[in-house]
Amino acid sequence: MCGIIGIIGREEVSDRLMGGLRRLEYRGYDSAGICTIVDGRLERRRAEGKLNNLAAILAEDPLPGVVGIAHTRWATHGAPTLGNAHPHIVDGVALVHNGIIENFRPLREEMRALGRTFQSETDSEVVAHLIANELQKGSNPEDAVAAVLPRLEGAFAISILFRDYPDLLIGARMGAPLTVGYGEGETYLGSDALALAPLTQRIAYLNEGDWTVITREGATIFDRNNQMVERSIVESGASSAAVEKGNHRHYMQKEIFEQPLVIAQTLQSYLRPFEQQVALPDMEFNFADVPRITIVACGTSYYAGMVAKYWLEQFARVPVELDIASEFRYRQPVLEPGGMALFISQSGETADTLAALRHARAEGQKIAVVVNVPTSSMAREADLLLPTRAGPEIGVASTKAFTCQLAVLAALAAKVARDKGRMSEEEEREIVAHLSEAPAAMNAALAHDEDIEAMAPLIAKARDVLYLGRGTDYPMAMEGALKLKEISYIHAEGYAAGEMKHGPIALIDEHVPIIVIAPSGPLFEKTVSNMQEVQARGGQVVLISDAEGLAKAGEGAIATIEMPKVHPLIAPMVYAIPVQLLAYHVAVFKGTDVDQPRNLAKSVTVE
Repeated sequence: MCGIIGIIGREEVSDRLMGGLRRLEYRGYDSAGICTIVDGRLERRRAEGKLNNLAAILAEDPLPGVVGIAHTRWATHGAPTLGNAHPHIVDGVALVHNGIIENFRPLREEMRALGRTFQSETDSEVVAHLIANELQKGSNPEDAVAAVLPRLEGAFAISILFRDYPDLLIGARMGAPLTVGYGEGETYLGSDALALAPLTQRIAYLNEGDWTVITREGATIFDRNNQMVERSIVESGASSAAVEKGNHRHYMQKEIFEQPLVIAQTLQSYLRPFEQQVALPDMEFNFADVPRITIVACGTSYYAGMVAKYWLEQFARVPVELDIASEFRYRQPVLEPGGMALFISQSGETADTLAALRHARAEGQKIAVVVNVPTSSMAREADLLLPTRAGPEIGVASTKAFTCQLAVLAALAAKVARDKGRMSEEEEREIVAHLSEAPAAMNAALAHDEDIEAMAPLIAKARDVLYLGRGTDYPMAMEGALKLKEISYIHAEGYAAGEMKHGPIALIDEHVPIIVIAPSGPLFEKTVSNMQEVQARGGQVVLISDAEGLAKAGEGAIATIEMPKVHPLIAPMVYAIPVQLLAYHVAVFKGTDVDQPRNLAKSVTVE
C-alpha cells in the first residue's frame, strides 16, 4: 500500500514524479500529493481520490522545482481527506510515509507539550514534527534523522525534503521497502524498482533499518546503528512497458490472459524436461530431514497454500500446518525442531507474513519463501528462495501471481516427495509431464472467455453467491468467492461442498447462484450429489467442469462453463481461469473499478 517517489535532479521533476506515482497506482491509494522546493520555499499540491484529480490541479497550478517528493496514500490513521494527504509540511520539513508509527500517540503528546500544533489526523505527521524539532535545536538534517529514527516503533518507509537544504533528500526504511536509484547527475528514491523504471535501471535495495542521504552525485547509506555501509548496485530489469495494458481494457484482464505464458516461464525454472525431473534452487538443507512444514500466507496466497497442503500431504506424506499470517504469531504455534516454515507472498513485503517469517526464524525453523519479487524483504531473509516468474502484477486482485504460486508449489511438493522417498522416478516423470501440459490447458480455458462474459449478467444481479468444491477445488471455491467480493462487491462465500448440509444450505433459494467447481474424477460424484441437494431447494447452479462432467450433471444448471479435461494436479491452475474471468466480467457489467477496487491495496505493508 502507499507509494513513494523522490527525485533530486537538474531539471524540473514534477512530471516525472507524477509518472512514478502512476506506476505505483497498482499498490492502492485514496489520495496523492507532490512537494518541491520553489524559490526557497516548500510548495505542494494534493488531491483526494485518483491521480487524475492531482493531475488536473497541476495543470491549473504547475509545480516547478528540481528536487521533490511524491506520495500515494492508503488511509490508515485518519480518513482519506485532503488534510490527511501527504506530503506533510512542518517548519521547513516535508515528509511522505508508508507504514504505521505504532507509538505516535505518546510522541504526538510530547510534541504538543512543546507547543506544536498538528494539522492532520495521521500518525505520519508526528515524524515531521520530531525532525523539525531536532532542526530547531541546531541539528543538521542527517543528525536530526539519526536522532528520530530510533524513537519510531512500527513500520515505515519515509522520504524527507528540507526547505533549507535543497541539495539533498533523506530516506529510511523499517518494515516497508525503499529503493535508491542512480542516474546521471540525479538520484532517486522509490517504493520499488518499477516506480523508477523509466528513470534508471541501476538501483540499490535498502536493508531493514537502513537510512540514506541522497544528492545529485549519489547516495550515502547508513545502517540502523548509523554506521556507513555499502549496498550493492544492481540492474533492476524493471520495465515500464510491463505495466502497459496493451489492447486489454483492464490490467486484470491482461494479467488473466498472460497466465499461459508466465506459467510456462515459471515452470522453466523448476522443470528439466529432458531429464523429466523437478529442479529447485540450491539450498542449505535436505527435505528428507524436515519432519513438518508450516505454511503461512494471507488472502489469495493463503488459498495457494491450502492447495499446497493437499499436494504435500498426498505426495510427500509430510504433515503440514496452514496458518493465516495475521493469526500465526498470536496463537503461540508449536513449531517442531528441524521443521520448515513456508511463506507465500506476491510482493514479498506483506507485513503480517514478514512478521510471521521472523517469528519462525527466531523459533529455529528453516525458511522457504514463494515470492514474485526476488529482491523483496522475504526473499532476502529466506534460506530457500522459490521465485515465481509472473512479472509485474498491476491489478489489485491477484490472478497470474496466484497461478504461478501454484506452479511453484506443485514442483516443491514433488521435490519434497522425491527427497523423502515417497515418489518414484516414474511418478516424478509423470508429474513433470502433467505440469508441462498446464500452459496449453490454460490457453484452452481462456478460449471460453466470451461464454463466461455472456453469463455474467446472471450473476451480477445477485446479492449473495456461493462457491462449492471438494479436495483442491475447495480452496479454488474460496478463491473464486474472494475474487467476486474484491472487484464486484457482491457478497460471496466458498465452501467445501460436503459442508453445505451442515448449515449454509439454509441460505439457498432461487435468488442465490451457486458456482460449482467439479472436474470429472474421483470426487466428482460426491460433489454432484451436494449440487443436487442445492438444486432441489431452488438453487441456481453454474457448473464448471469438463465435457464428461457436464454431460453427466449439466442438466438443470442455469449455465455451464466447459474446461479441458486435465490431470487433477494441474486442475487448480486451469480452473482458476474461469473463476477469475467470471469475477472480471461481472465487475465490468456492474461498472466497478476493476483494477483498483475500493478500500483495497495491492501490497499490504502494515499489520
